[in-house]
Amino acid sequence: MCGIVGAVARRNIVPVLLEGLKRLEYRGYDSAGIAVLNGGLQRWRTSGRVAELAGLAERELASGATGIAHTRWATHGVPSERNAHPHVSSGLAVVHNGIIENHAGMRRRLEDVGYRFDSDTDTEVIAHLIHRHLSSSRDLLAAVAAAIAELDGAYAIAVIAQSEPDHIIVARKGAPLVLGVGEGERFAASDVSALLQVTQRVVYLEEGDVAELRVDGHRIVDDAGKPVERPVHESNLTSASVELGPYRHFMQKEIFEQPGAVANTLELVANVKSVAPQLFGAEAESLLRDVDAVLVLACGTSFHAGAVARYWIESIAAIPCAVEIASEYRYRRTVPNPRQLIVTISQSGETADTIAALRHAVSLGQERTLTICNVPESALVRQSKLRFLTRAGPEIGVASTKAFTTQLAALFLLTLVLARLRGRLGDSEQGQHLTALRHLPSALQAVLGCESEVIGWARRFASKHHALFLGRGIHYPIASEGALKLKEISYIHAEAYAAGELKHGPLALVDSDMPVVAVAPSDALLEKLKSNLQEVRARGGELFVFADRDAQIEDGANVIRLTDYAGALSPILHVVPLQLLAYHTAIERGTDVDKPRNLAKSVTVE
Repeated sequence: MCGIVGAVARRNIVPVLLEGLKRLEYRGYDSAGIAVLNGGLQRWRTSGRVAELAGLAERELASGATGIAHTRWATHGVPSERNAHPHVSSGLAVVHNGIIENHAGMRRRLEDVGYRFDSDTDTEVIAHLIHRHLSSSRDLLAAVAAAIAELDGAYAIAVIAQSEPDHIIVARKGAPLVLGVGEGERFAASDVSALLQVTQRVVYLEEGDVAELRVDGHRIVDDAGKPVERPVHESNLTSASVELGPYRHFMQKEIFEQPGAVANTLELVANVKSVAPQLFGAEAESLLRDVDAVLVLACGTSFHAGAVARYWIESIAAIPCAVEIASEYRYRRTVPNPRQLIVTISQSGETADTIAALRHAVSLGQERTLTICNVPESALVRQSKLRFLTRAGPEIGVASTKAFTTQLAALFLLTLVLARLRGRLGDSEQGQHLTALRHLPSALQAVLGCESEVIGWARRFASKHHALFLGRGIHYPIASEGALKLKEISYIHAEAYAAGELKHGPLALVDSDMPVVAVAPSDALLEKLKSNLQEVRARGGELFVFADRDAQIEDGANVIRLTDYAGALSPILHVVPLQLLAYHTAIERGTDVDKPRNLAKSVTVE
């Protein structure tokens, strides 16, 4: 959520700031703003898209060598120009990601000493608080450090002041922030993708760090105020990797990148005869060998990945597995199990609810932790003992696609490792699974060939207001993921059910105007599913069935046939046409596919 870009250089950095904001649009936002120092503090804000801000900056001839910029996703205060960042206080400007939990009391105290508030945001508190400390310390870094010591909550902030025109001060706690290292210039951003236009050399700030950026370098102090060195990393991302290329939207690009993303994720097992625990870290064998339960903590699409993995872990590794929504887990009383493996899943690794759930699990004495993530230096990765990086590459579209399928590939590898360590997986069966994994990228490529047929269905879906998605067994979470995708980007109300639950309530919704989508692989539950589909037909419902090549589906249903049945890996294939259906339905309805309303890519607030 939200996006921060900052730059200090010997050139006009307004184009750099605006380009950085454009590259952060995928995170979701409702307003944008920029502030620069150029003989004084200048600020421009809009309640619309970055393109509107860029037009305003061009008309105003905005320029400056030091500046900060922001895209806001509203939490406190409605989306509007007055609530847009940066917020100012007498020659000082602040941009902020996160939520300040004690802002109300802080606001009252600042008002009591004469500060006037012009917005409804929690962020304006930070600006006035820093200004108050700066009035006494005359040192911007010291003022920021003193101010954040009074804040409760999560934040990543960037601050400029006309009293120190060649400096930017940044700080982070609970929200991501990286520094960019250039020749004679320094940058800051909430995501590496915003900096690839100017540098691939980045510094990941640790929790509690405060940093001062100057053209000739930077210095960092930790949460105790002690100077620290953080290593400079060479990002393996490129500017081209976050560009659209020949595709109409990033979501379409990322759907079609899935064969390559899964191949990259599975590269370490491309030529092996056996899966090694070390895939998950040097300590993996000792931590995983006597695990007697697995708890998966995740949100949204990642939760659905965990729900699929539950079937794999219990059926192949014979280990009890529970899957919890991260935002719910930390607020209920549970029974801790120190031999339980805690698995957190997140594309960004900065999902606030999942980070909080991980910390809660560890506080209960459950220290066997593993994160499956797409971002190497993210908070979840750093806070877990074991980790697996999915190598999906940058995912820009808000609706996750390739992150999901690569998460599933990683979770299947985890299943094989756990099964092997428990003696539940013989050489022959393991070899069969590895062969199937190696075939997975080409099978995904084959499934993508159904796009033209899906487009025909999407034209029929575009006028609908509701849809049901059905699946059985391990494909029920895939039906849930399909419904989520349709909701996210087409704004059609969609719900998923285990197909056997139809007669326990949802069947009352079925009529000729309610499309029913079924995930129908040729597995042991197909005949049961076909009986459920007959229940839909008998009530006048129209069926849209994604089936394997040889599946026998009753006449009268709309059927798209995919590939041969893929066994345990079938869920990874069957989710792809559901992604395509959501994408093309959204195209037909004219929605903003990559940036759907009210949603953000990286959910860094609770």
